[in-house]
Amino acid sequence: MGLALPAAVIDQLTGYLELLVKWNRVYNLTAIRDDAKLVSHHLLDSLATVSHLPDGNIVDVGSGAGLPGIPIAISCPGRVVTLLDSNQKKGAFLKQAIAELGLASTQVVTQRAESYRPSELFKTVISRAFSDLADYVKLAGHLCAPDGVMIAMKGLHPDNEIALLPSSWHVEKTLRLEIPQIDASRHLVFLRPTPITTPN
Repeated sequence: MGLALPAAVIDQLTGYLELLVKWNRVYNLTAIRDDAKLVSHHLLDSLATVSHLPDGNIVDVGSGAGLPGIPIAISCPGRVVTLLDSNQKKGAFLKQAIAELGLASTQVVTQRAESYRPSELFKTVISRAFSDLADYVKLAGHLCAPDGVMIAMKGLHPDNEIALLPSSWHVEKTLRLEIPQIDASRHLVFLRPTPITTPN
């Protein structure tokens, strides 16, 4: 996937998966139980976004078990990452994970996306299976900086969802991802606020 990850990062990613497996027995963080599928469908799926992310701070909306936010934070040391999820049990796992993994630039916010009002807006807002695109921009669009981008991780190319986007947002581009060990369609959809045009 075009990533050159040092051994220390690989160790952290492995440590994250071990935590996920351990907590999943009690907290039901993910429906996937198979170790190989955890690697492909969670870890590699999340890491596939890294080379396509703009610079700047990032919020993972509906982070759940920390996907894609924790793999992004691990593979981009020093990058300011916010994990946003309203579920208290998942929030507890996320806080424990960032503490044990030493992710000093990562924070957890346990709130609903629509009620979260950060002190600084985000250059990148990303989500994985959070909602359809229209609800995504409705619920989390206010978190995006004016020059920022919202990224949605999708399976099949979401033509129907794109058609239902409000005019205040537009699709800048879509990227088809090739992810090892996943024989299914994966896409990234990049959304930007539509510039307001004023009549002459």
